[in-house]
Amino acid sequence: MGTYAVTGSASGMGGAVVAKLRSAGHTVIGVDINDAEIVADLSTPGGRRGAAAGVLAACSGVLDGAVLAAGLGPTKGAERLITEVNYFGVVDLLAAWRPALAAAERAKVVAFASNSTTTVPAVPRRAIRALLAGDAERALRAYRFFGPLSPPMAYAASKIAVSRWVRRHAVTPEWAGAGIRLNALAPGAIMTPMLEQQLATPAEAKHVRQFPVPIGGFGDPGQLADWVVFMLSDSADFLCGSVVFVDGGSDAYFRADDWPRPVPARRAVSYLRRTRQFVERNRS
Repeated sequence: MGTYAVTGSASGMGGAVVAKLRSAGHTVIGVDINDAEIVADLSTPGGRRGAAAGVLAACSGVLDGAVLAAGLGPTKGAERLITEVNYFGVVDLLAAWRPALAAAERAKVVAFASNSTTTVPAVPRRAIRALLAGDAERALRAYRFFGPLSPPMAYAASKIAVSRWVRRHAVTPEWAGAGIRLNALAPGAIMTPMLEQQLATPAEAKHVRQFPVPIGGFGDPGQLADWVVFMLSDSADFLCGSVVFVDGGSDAYFRADDWPRPVPARRAVSYLRRTRQFVERNRS
């Protein structure tokens, strides 16, 4: 049995993951703002440092996996909280936990992304670049241009940045080279307290129910937790740097022909260069 850290453990998808892992006999170190083994506010640097240190102490320096499920939805006036929790609440903790994950030899990490990464148009690229550069203030300035639409832009940008961070780091010597499988899960509309709150607001409920979900309805947190448990299992040993969409078909509906795409001829040189770098790195 393994030891896993789960953020957002007190409710929603994080809570469902905790229940599945504990029922299978695993040890779970929950992180949340209330009702968790490690109580911490991930919207502040100090809170994130406290959460990271608390988990490292509780796991005695060896962590078999981590699930980064804490997050805020596109709530009016919450752009800073969205930025701090949804992005920095993932990457700061993972950076701090990496040595403990490496100590487990075959650790697995699942970071929660979202299908908003591909279904929200016009997300400002400068905000994504700012987040990846660690500059929250610059990202916040980029959202202001959108006025009342800034919360969904902040939410989508935070999830795009998390997805890119995962894919960039997953294949590096520090992560893949240390045996850590780093992946992301991109859910659609899942029946969590966040979605229930949206459905309780008539204006928001109208938009939520009109959003295309080809298979119909909303996702079940327990079923999504099954995906997470699989991505933490030995069956996922060859899964690395993937973003897995579980959204009822929404991403495919909007982007049926966008991916996969053939590599254009102009990229051949960069592919050859990357291949050479990989060979040389593994030779040394």
